[in-house]
Order: sequence, then structure tokens, then C-alpha cells
Amino acid sequence: MEVKLLDLQEQYLPIRHEIRGAIDEVCDSQALILGPHVEDFERKLAAYCGTKHAIGVSSGTDALLCALMAIGIKPDDEVICPSFTFFATAGSIARLGAKPVFADIDPRTFNLDPARIEPKITRRTKAILPVHLFGQLADMEAINEVAARHDLVVIEDAAQAIGARRHGKPACGHALAGCLSFYPTKNLGAFGDAGAICTNDDALADTCRLLRVHGSGHQYHHKLIGGMFRMAAIQAAVLNVKLKYLDQWHEGRRRNAKLYDELLGDSSVATPTIDEGNWSIYNQYVIRVSDRDDVRRELADRGIGTAVYYPIPLHLQACFSYLGVQNGSLPETERACRDVLALPIYPELTEEQVRYVAAQIRDIVR
Repeated sequence: MEVKLLDLQEQYLPIRHEIRGAIDEVCDSQALILGPHVEDFERKLAAYCGTKHAIGVSSGTDALLCALMAIGIKPDDEVICPSFTFFATAGSIARLGAKPVFADIDPRTFNLDPARIEPKITRRTKAILPVHLFGQLADMEAINEVAARHDLVVIEDAAQAIGARRHGKPACGHALAGCLSFYPTKNLGAFGDAGAICTNDDALADTCRLLRVHGSGHQYHHKLIGGMFRMAAIQAAVLNVKLKYLDQWHEGRRRNAKLYDELLGDSSVATPTIDEGNWSIYNQYVIRVSDRDDVRRELADRGIGTAVYYPIPLHLQACFSYLGVQNGSLPETERACRDVLALPIYPELTEEQVRYVAAQIRDIVR
């Protein structure tokens, strides 16, 4: 049996006519950048995330960059973030000339460990950028408590967590702002790059809207130095169609995750731990396993697609060598990079496929 890590065609084909119709509307209108389709999506996205504002931008990376610019991050500032995350988290900090300061993760959830944050704070620290990794929220109550004690801004990197909740409150509503990615492999994926910033703060929303068009509220009048972070209307049209199905897709992922939990629960692999109060949307279903690379090769030989998120921590990437963070300094992060393995979890998987994957893992890992 072949089981792909992800099969976007399975998602697309049932709603193909809706999506093509939405794209045709944009083509016919020739309102291709921002405009009514983006505004409609922003309204619906804000309602979905429970925030006053949603600002559509060109990618999840640009959402982070724009949000950090909006809170005034500048050269020599420090922003605390995890090292076990996609590059954009720390890369966006560094692009502004600021210093990413890496803190270790909670080994149960892979999210930033609040207890590891305070020792990293200096007089240069301006913000904390926690990541809601693999679809479940970080411990935002504890992180916000640390931030409040030191007068720091918190921005949520919710690129993998749209629709996830903590104690009933959705991602993007636990801090000053939350940043989303609509990269095609996300639970809500565009037909290319797109992202958004969600916030309840009116002033921040106004600033982000200016920054996404080179700081210009009116043609050729620039209040700020921004970037070109605009969302394309075709992406908004696609996302408007898909947003209607997002909760249904979340439930499919959660159903598959529950079955994996049952089938692998008494095995020697470690299945995901979901914090009390968290409702995960399982952007990834990540197990921990010894001899990970050997297990992955064996699964590939049996027709099963997997992925490693992430094989190299950011603090050991060549481009961040100037920070001087040594191997061994973030032990939980480094251990996770050695033993994590993402299994197929997309909602269109059949029960037979999930059972096949679990059976092969149990056969390999004895």
C-alpha cells in the first residue's frame, strides 16, 4: 500500500468547481492585488480567529516580518524565540538587524518552555515570539506572565495553528497579534504563498496595513518605511472557499490522530502529548523514535511517506553561527531534532491507511 505524507489533490478535487469559479471571478474583475476579495477574506478570517482585525499579507514569513516591524523591532534589539521551528521565526528577527535569542522547548509539546525564557531576558529584550508548533498552542498564560513582568511584547507565530484553541480561545487571540501562514501544506492552504496578521489592537492593525504597502496610506505619500507584503486576490478567493471546510478538515486530522494514538499507544514510540486545555489541529502528527533515520528509510521502502520537522536546530545553522550558541546549549531542542518523525495525518486518509502505517511502525520498531 502507498500512503503519501500529504495528498493535496484529494482535498482539491471535491471542491474544484468552487475554487475555479472563485478564481474566474477574480480574473473577470481584474482586481488582482488586495481589493474586495482580500477584504472579504479578511473579515471572515477575523471572525474565525475571534479577533477584530485580520490583515492579509503575501506569506507567513512576511506576516512575522511585518508584525515585528509594526512593534518597532530595530537593530540590536533582542527577541526570544525557540530554535526548534521553521526558519522564518528567527529569520524575520535577524532580517531587521535584531538578535534572535533562542530558548529551549518543553520536550512534551515541542513548544517554547516558559521556564526557559526569563534567564534569557536582558536590557535589550523587546519581545517574545512563541511558536504554536505542529498545531497546538504554547503555554500562553505562563509566557504572558513572564512578558508582563518585564514589559515585553508577545507575538504568536501561529503559522501551523489556525483554528487551534487553548482553554477555548483560538490561536492569534492570546497576545498582541498572531501571524498565520497559508502555504499550500497548511491546514488552510492557498494556491501559493499567503499569510495574515490577526490582532485586536486598532493601532497595530493600522500600522500593519501601512507597512504592507511600503508605508503608504495614499499613493506616493509614505508615512513609514515598509515593504511589499500585499496579498494577491486570487489567493484570497481560494482561501475564502477553503475556509468553509476548515473545521471539517480539522476534525478529519483529529480523527486520524486519535486512531494513531490508540494503535501506537502501547508501542515503544512516543506519540504526541497535547497539553491540558489545548485543542490541537494536528498540522503535523509527530512521533519520537530511536534510530529515526533508519525507521524512516524502512517506512519509505514500505510505501509510507514521512518527514522530519526539523533535522537541524536554528542555533546550529551556519547562518546563525555569529550568535555563538554552542552545540549542547539547548539539549531538548537538539534531542528533538534527532528523534522526531512526522506521519501522514491529512484528513482524506482512510482508516485502512492509518492502520497500515501504524502496523508497519510497530513491525519496524520492536
